[in-house]
Amino acid sequence: MGFVVLIPARLQSTRLPNKPLADIHGKPMVVRVVERALQSDAEMVMVACDDLAIQDAVVAHNYACMLTSKGHPSGTDRLAEAVDRMALPDDAIVVNVQGDEPLIDPALIDAVAGLLAQHPDWAMATASHAIESASDFFNPNVVKVVTAADGRAMYFSRAPIPWDRDGFSDDNEDSDWMLDAALGAQRHIGIYAYRAGFLRAYSKLPASRLEDIEKLEQLRVLWHGHAIGVHQTDLIPAPGVDTPEDLEKARAAFAEQEAKA
Repeated sequence: MGFVVLIPARLQSTRLPNKPLADIHGKPMVVRVVERALQSDAEMVMVACDDLAIQDAVVAHNYACMLTSKGHPSGTDRLAEAVDRMALPDDAIVVNVQGDEPLIDPALIDAVAGLLAQHPDWAMATASHAIESASDFFNPNVVKVVTAADGRAMYFSRAPIPWDRDGFSDDNEDSDWMLDAALGAQRHIGIYAYRAGFLRAYSKLPASRLEDIEKLEQLRVLWHGHAIGVHQTDLIPAPGVDTPEDLEKARAAFAEQEAKA
């Protein structure tokens, strides 16, 4: 099974300016992401960026990078431009690895691409892992997903789903008790695989009301009747980098890895 990894990277970030260029143990963060992606089974890894500073940093490390329009409203739209310019065939599998995931597990990239390859009738694939703590379950910043028997996503939400009508009470919300594993609560992991043809079509789909309410771009896909498969992993992925505090944690993780090497 062959697939391509595309890494969307935007220079400006509200909480962490110039985030893709942030130094992580001697290399820009976006370069660290590329290096992780290259440890997967991808046939090609390409950064799709919006600024020459990012392109220069990636090329300086001898990796592939494409300068795309600054006007894209989302990373998905940026990748749609990239697949067109790369002239990828419609059946090519493209994995979207976020440019702020310097600790992403290469095996997770392979798993999401493999899931989509196994289901030619599905439009996309993504991933999730079990939620164990109530604090995560009730946190609106933790996106939840519920799936059907065949592994397709039924819904993504910032709300606590599925809701245990008989098991939950006002006394235990937001506490640190452990959720019953039988509930099957799953946290969505923000990695996506698409076929290039659907990626091109996605950018033309009208936004949905649910997408606007929840602020979850993937709901557009479900709204228009397309299937998203969900790979459930037993491993909790390393967090991405959104804040200066996250950046320091990533730096510490790389320093620890280097010390063990």
